[in-house]
Amino acid sequence: MLEADLPTNPQEAWQAIVDGNRRFVSGSLAHPRQDIDRRTSLAAAQKPFAALFGCADSRLSAEIIFDVGLGDLFVVRNAGQVIGETILGSMEYSVEVLGVSLILVLGHDECGAVRATINATEGKTPAKGEFIGELVRKIQPTVLEANAQGLFGIDEITELHVKDTINEMVTRSAVISQAINDGKLAVVGANYKLVEGEVHPIMVVGDIR
Repeated sequence: MLEADLPTNPQEAWQAIVDGNRRFVSGSLAHPRQDIDRRTSLAAAQKPFAALFGCADSRLSAEIIFDVGLGDLFVVRNAGQVIGETILGSMEYSVEVLGVSLILVLGHDECGAVRATINATEGKTPAKGEFIGELVRKIQPTVLEANAQGLFGIDEITELHVKDTINEMVTRSAVISQAINDGKLAVVGANYKLVEGEVHPIMVVGDIR
């Protein structure tokens, strides 16, 4: 994919993500736009085609699992992909200033932050860090909601957490919701399978077809 062929709409952006992940899974990596010329051309300005809000887990290296290059993704990550004001501000920046046409919210199986929240909800001794506790408090409503629906498995709770994260993002950010309504942006929630390396969509807001 040449610079001129980079995605310019939600449909193309999602297809680029899907194609890149397929290359990663198969081992046929292209390593696009990772050379000296690309690095030099980006020095003045960036123009990513998508933003990614995902878990900070070390096994989710975004540019690798989607086989993209420098300047392609605007990446924001924290443990358990927990929404907060700075996260929303970063996502709004990616949409309003950088002009991305896709936001990918990416969870993964066996998420440590979700596991810590499940343990805390069950009364087991959680990690003692004050700010780890804040992450747990942010995720706990989803765990309680899942339990009320009869869902207790970590992966099904993680999928619900991804959906709740997107709903909060779209509800709280007028910039993001307006871009979706205008057809300029789509938000996709997905789950990454650690063993297979595959990304599976679980929720879409906007048009990616």
